[in-house]
Amino acid sequence: MFRQGRQLSIAASLFRYPAVAPSSLRHYSFEVFRDVSPLRKLRRDLLLSRRTVGLVPTMGALHEGHLSLIRQAAAENTDVFVSIFVNPTQFGVNEDLSSYPRTWDADVAKLEQVNAELTRENGGRITAILAPTSKTMYPTLPPSSEIDGDGSFVTITPLSRKLEGASRPVFFRGVATVCMKLFNIVGADRVYFGQKDVQQTVVIKRMVTDFHMDTEVKIGPTMREDDGLAMSSRNVYLGTRRRAIGLTLFKALKAAESAYHSGKLNRTDILDPSTSITKDVLAKQQALSPSERALFEVDYISLANPDTLEELEAVDPAKGAILSGALKMAPLEETNAGEDCGLGDGKVPVRLIDNLILKPL
Repeated sequence: MFRQGRQLSIAASLFRYPAVAPSSLRHYSFEVFRDVSPLRKLRRDLLLSRRTVGLVPTMGALHEGHLSLIRQAAAENTDVFVSIFVNPTQFGVNEDLSSYPRTWDADVAKLEQVNAELTRENGGRITAILAPTSKTMYPTLPPSSEIDGDGSFVTITPLSRKLEGASRPVFFRGVATVCMKLFNIVGADRVYFGQKDVQQTVVIKRMVTDFHMDTEVKIGPTMREDDGLAMSSRNVYLGTRRRAIGLTLFKALKAAESAYHSGKLNRTDILDPSTSITKDVLAKQQALSPSERALFEVDYISLANPDTLEELEAVDPAKGAILSGALKMAPLEETNAGEDCGLGDGKVPVRLIDNLILKPL
């Protein structure tokens, strides 16, 4: 939780936080940029050479989901730019920005591994990493996470107020704002996002359309662990106990998907199996002792129009729907000696989101 006055101290510290250590700006197979002007010069040179750029925006803590987007971008462009920037404006005042994992050395190692796989003969490669400071991204006012805070923001409503936006009112304002900045800085031919953050993809597509932005939004499939858990940078906080229970969201969505594929179109008929699963798992966890259980709260399970995110009472089989949900894993109440509690020793609450696309029948 944020302490009183924390907003100002976070804003001040962000301008001092080095996105990249100076010594790490050398000896890579790609160029690393912290400022806008030199990156734009490279982009102009590529444009004059009739080369294409695909941008993969990230907040670091890279996993296979990010790498799959980079590979997709490399297959469709001659050059790939990856941004690594923990964006402060998409964290609310009650969300701990300082706990978000920052793993520069591991991230760079993964990018180097991907570049070693890629060859110019078969497509593109990673050419540039944009790892800016907050001062670069927010050059005038310090970034604000207050709902009515000052600053230059992009808002996409009513999409940003639905689903995740209902619980995180500044989240999509921050996402749209930083993406607008990144798109303007890079001028990419194509930008790449994962389906796991499905509401984000809808918001970004709307922003690109409404502001006549000259870039194509490409969506890659959700990458999952072998057991079905959607890959996320925040999964490192789960640990064994919470990770097992965190699968409840995926199982609930799969049950709803099965109902749809069995011919159910009514909202209640599709979502009832999901509700049954989450209630049953939570009841079993509540019956356990504090040293055994992993408690959670279901924020929402949604059945929505794929374009507007409006909740549906019935699915139009010609259009399909987006089935999505959010589950908040509570901190562990008690831990056991030698237990894998994840990064933060089980004390960090973890919000899990997931979705499945119900395709037209």
